[in-house]
Amino acid sequence: MPRSSWATCPNGPKGTEVHGFTPLRISVALATVVAVMGTGVAFAGSSDTARPTGPARASAPAATDATEPTQRFIVGYKSHAEEATSNTALVKDAEAKAAETGEHISFERRLGTGAALVDLPGTDRPQDAREAMAAFRADPDVAYVVPDRRVYPTAVDPAEYRYQWDLYETHAGMNVPSAWKQATGKGVTVAVIDTGITRHTELDSRLVPGYDFISHSWTATDGGGRDSDPSDTGDWANRGECGRDKNGNPVPARNTNNSWHGTHVAGTIAATANGYGTVGVAHEANIQPVRVLGKCGGSTSDIIDAITWASGGTVSGVPANKYPAAVINMSLGGEFACDQAYNTAIKAAMDRGTTVVVAAGNDAADASAYSPAGCANVITVAASDREGNRAAYSNYGRAVDVTAPGGETAVRAGDGIWSTVDKGTRALSGEGYASYQGTSMAAPHIAGLAALLKQKAPSLTPARIEQTVKDSTRGLPGSCTGGCGAGLADAAKALSSTGS
Repeated sequence: MPRSSWATCPNGPKGTEVHGFTPLRISVALATVVAVMGTGVAFAGSSDTARPTGPARASAPAATDATEPTQRFIVGYKSHAEEATSNTALVKDAEAKAAETGEHISFERRLGTGAALVDLPGTDRPQDAREAMAAFRADPDVAYVVPDRRVYPTAVDPAEYRYQWDLYETHAGMNVPSAWKQATGKGVTVAVIDTGITRHTELDSRLVPGYDFISHSWTATDGGGRDSDPSDTGDWANRGECGRDKNGNPVPARNTNNSWHGTHVAGTIAATANGYGTVGVAHEANIQPVRVLGKCGGSTSDIIDAITWASGGTVSGVPANKYPAAVINMSLGGEFACDQAYNTAIKAAMDRGTTVVVAAGNDAADASAYSPAGCANVITVAASDREGNRAAYSNYGRAVDVTAPGGETAVRAGDGIWSTVDKGTRALSGEGYASYQGTSMAAPHIAGLAALLKQKAPSLTPARIEQTVKDSTRGLPGSCTGGCGAGLADAAKALSSTGS
């Protein structure tokens, strides 16, 4: 199967990367999940458990060929156009385009960036979407038209700290303990735009109110659409339940269990230093869970609204964010060039003062062809292994800004990144820990570092935080082909460079 995207099966055999999701679907940047050590519960291995019965569900979103747009797309109007500010004008324009093309076109909602989400209900034919998008592109009042793509999840001496080589080992760790003498992230909020959050002793005291931005009830798996509860209710799927890729292969390729991806990412950033288990890079920072990924992933339109809201922008129908994030972590992505819809949301977040950190991707390919890794105004993070090499799976290239530990579990589970999860496979079962690998695991190291910098030097802008991280790196002690950005991040050196 070609490595067409960095979506992976998070419950495949230990140490095995499983690829095959279509590039029109953004994946969590998680290369492999391995056994939950010390808990007696393993995430490794596939499951043949049948899908539980229950109340009728909405149908799964239609799968599309990897080269085709979905049945929904995002339209950005030029600022002088009436449609840029008037929903009435948007509805009229959709009706006009419907009459022109013979397609059923509807205006679904306005995104936080001001762009319009347009739907073609009743059809999943790619040619219908192409014709409708072409009609909008031909309109001189339209600035851009892009598909609404389907997306997937790309302290000091606590009990489990011995597993956290990524923080303290001098060879290829990130020199974090020395940084704690200067800052711990206290008072800084980091938004984790991901699968949501589960209850965990390491995280409960670190949380500020977040939001569930998943608009499709089947994807959400929680009985509804958007709401104020960002709890992770699971992303398990049976073989083929998410459609087929461009080569006709079922997605996922095998039955998968819940990844608890957002909880793992959150733990790397800010697991509290309570002496109980692990410790996060910024262990006194606040975590704001923002849910965009569920069963069979999520959508770029939901992610765009999540970026807007998390950074303090306004999203129609969603209460204002009382705790705007200084840092956003997005350990997700897909194989498509960054489009204007994404760029607009990210640039607006940066203009509000929010640093956006993203994973480079897990296809061992050029990160510039992936989003949001290839977008402007983000810190794109590649992954290194315990020996200080670029991890075999990690994307690379000029789009990469910096490298951080992401782990590699092919030889030893202990060489992955150890963090918080739930022990359940297809339902919640109680808190635990797991060793994961992926650029998903590398990115939160840099998000945590950004929080440390923001606490120590509150006046630092996102651009200055990025430059400080890059200027304070050291060379990878191993090898990197293709380009690993400025080098391996060094937390203590970065904080020291800001002065007293």
